[in-house]
Amino acid sequence: MIVVIAEKPSVARELAAFLGASQRREGYLEGNGHRVTWALGHLVTLKEPEDYDPALKKWSLERLPIVPDRFELKPIAEKGAGAQLAVVRRLLREADEVIVATDAGREGELIARSILELTGTASKPARRLWLSSLTREAIRDAFARLRPLSDYDDLYAAARCRSEADWLVGLNATRYQTVRQRSTGVLWSVGRVQTPVLALIVRRDEEIRTFRPEPFWELMTKYRSVTFSHAGGRFTAEDEARTLLDRVIGQPFVVSKVERKTERVPPPQLFDLTELQREMNRRFGLSADATLKAAQQLYESKLISYPRTDSRHLGRDLKGKIPGILDDLRDLKPDEVAGLDLGHLPFTGRIVDDSKVSDHHAIIPTGKKPGPLDPASQKVFDAIVVRLIAAFYPPCVKEVTTVLGSSAEVPFRARGVRVVEPGWTALYPRKSDDGREDEQDLPEFLPGESGPHEPFVRRGETTPPKPYTEATLLAAMETAGRLVEDEELRAALKDRGLGTPATRASIIETLLTRGYISREKKNLIASDLGRYLIALVRSRELKSPELTGEWEARLREIERGGLDPARFMAEIARFTSAIVDGTAEAPVDPGRLGECPRCGRPVIRGKRAFGCSGWKDGCPFVLDRSFEGITLDDDQIRELLQLRVLPRPVSIRSMDSAILRLADSGDLLPIPVPQGRPRPSTARPGAREQSGRPRPRSGSRSSSPKGQSDSEPAVATRPRAQGEEFAAVPVGTCPRCGSEVVEQPKSWGCSSWKGGCSFAIWKSMSGKRITARMAKALLTKGRTAKLKGFKSKAGKPFEAVLVLDGGEVRFDFD
Repeated sequence: MIVVIAEKPSVARELAAFLGASQRREGYLEGNGHRVTWALGHLVTLKEPEDYDPALKKWSLERLPIVPDRFELKPIAEKGAGAQLAVVRRLLREADEVIVATDAGREGELIARSILELTGTASKPARRLWLSSLTREAIRDAFARLRPLSDYDDLYAAARCRSEADWLVGLNATRYQTVRQRSTGVLWSVGRVQTPVLALIVRRDEEIRTFRPEPFWELMTKYRSVTFSHAGGRFTAEDEARTLLDRVIGQPFVVSKVERKTERVPPPQLFDLTELQREMNRRFGLSADATLKAAQQLYESKLISYPRTDSRHLGRDLKGKIPGILDDLRDLKPDEVAGLDLGHLPFTGRIVDDSKVSDHHAIIPTGKKPGPLDPASQKVFDAIVVRLIAAFYPPCVKEVTTVLGSSAEVPFRARGVRVVEPGWTALYPRKSDDGREDEQDLPEFLPGESGPHEPFVRRGETTPPKPYTEATLLAAMETAGRLVEDEELRAALKDRGLGTPATRASIIETLLTRGYISREKKNLIASDLGRYLIALVRSRELKSPELTGEWEARLREIERGGLDPARFMAEIARFTSAIVDGTAEAPVDPGRLGECPRCGRPVIRGKRAFGCSGWKDGCPFVLDRSFEGITLDDDQIRELLQLRVLPRPVSIRSMDSAILRLADSGDLLPIPVPQGRPRPSTARPGAREQSGRPRPRSGSRSSSPKGQSDSEPAVATRPRAQGEEFAAVPVGTCPRCGSEVVEQPKSWGCSSWKGGCSFAIWKSMSGKRITARMAKALLTKGRTAKLKGFKSKAGKPFEAVLVLDGGEVRFDFD
């Protein structure tokens, strides 16, 4: 008997249908010599500290760090998981051979191996099924290419290291931070990946908050209705611009040179998951999580290939299948496909490159035509189809014209862009307001021509950096915080990103759920809770995107067999110990003041304040002793300059209790001290898991509130802000705009309500309470089951089905 274990029931059903296992059993399907079962996503998780030693249930600094000698596993506590695990255990023990068919990636490998470990069946003969699509043809090809499970030992080692590293850093840092800040009554969640991501958002918000606009002046002129700019750029002093303006007024404008060159803009590459999430957020405001859920649904419906990929290329084995896929999609996009010669598609290196395909190729449609899709899934599917078509379209050809001229020997320049051949851009019509000033249409200019012009000076101001959107944050996570637009350079940095394409959406959602950030229209903004946490985390390495990116690169090395997993885990254990014993924190040096936050040079004491020693070179940093009604002493000045935070709360004019943070701009920012109590856990304990047989050890300091571990990036606890009663837990996708629908005080409402979307499912309708389960059914299926308990205005009871009709919730009595 061969047992096939899939990750989800929906995938198991597809595999069972292919294998002819049509007999339904409790927890599996059977037939034709196969039993096909599933894991319900996760069935196994890492043990909690108290599972090793009951004394570790109490949160205490003396018992930190908690570092098991070997990690052990246990069943997760979710409803139904225990029964399914019992079924899987029995089937695996009775099996002659096991075929692992969990998702083909790091986490899928972890899920399967953990189950084999916990059930004592890891020594069974086993092979690996590696699926990139759920079409019948793809399943047949995958079964024809089964490989020994041992071929994926390095992938499993990387997955196990990721899981254990997140457990070590997340659990110990969370307990350490929470106990140290126990006066706040808040459970402070810290994680190996989530904390550096939060630090990126907090820093960007501080840059915006402390930004001071600086004026500038531009000398411009109009000649033949075309705007020319001074070739020397902007002026920081108005007098300089006015002097040149006076010089050119009344003088003729002379065209000296006309340069024309052709630019060819290649079509965009195919989607990986991160780029798909960025595109959906830019165009439609879909969250990364909503895009991933839609893509996963499309995958399980056999409409697209495996979505959790980091590749934007195809392998050579797919070249022969692409024309057929495009032909199958012709009815959906007839005009777009008509622009292609399917018999001679241009497979360039930007499309096909085996060396740039790792576990999975780029996301492409399978050729299957969809039935009715929810709005978010339809948007995602259309984008993937159009991107595949666009990849084979010709480049966009532009003629770039630069006109150089002068007046009274003052040089000017104008630039114009004319689209000669739209190429692939014809598939992406631009909005009417998308035009840029440097892409103005230019008339024909001739060198030597001359005439009157209209010079003027325009005043402007520098603008602050923009807040992160999910699109720009995903890009920053992909490159470990580096601002990189070039596609090739971004690809080179992918191995050092924060998290993986499969986990980045969940990291963002974790920060939202825990209340550390919030969505304001498309922007992601740090809350006071998030700012407070980053200010109080003293380990710079724990907040460092670069360090976390380096860890991810080492996990990739483990995947490739190039790094010993034990070396990586030893480094993580040392880092964890440094967090809780204080060696990861820079101590305050009483023998010096500190460095300037703006330029890094030493700070010196003045008569009334402290300032940068580089003041003669123009550094404006000054730190006054007085701030909002309090006077800072020398020790507090040293803490601010060396630690960038005054961790002991102070009472100032605007806040009863606040900590002070010294921003990179040199501004002193007060952050209110939160007051709250830890909320009950909303974590799914099996969100991150691993195996082994450990014994914990402990070491370090005092006592703490009850709580639980925080293995990143599972959602453990969301601190409650003052006056807050509801965690913004998504229940589905808004049928109007595609944003998430979340719990609100009186409804299940669209999270984009600030942006104008008014969609809501009221919690009470005609006297009946509408539960989260009903709301989920309505959003995913478009209708609920028949519901009893409604009452008419006359007080008469009635039954009805709730349905979605044009983005509205209505009763259906049929």
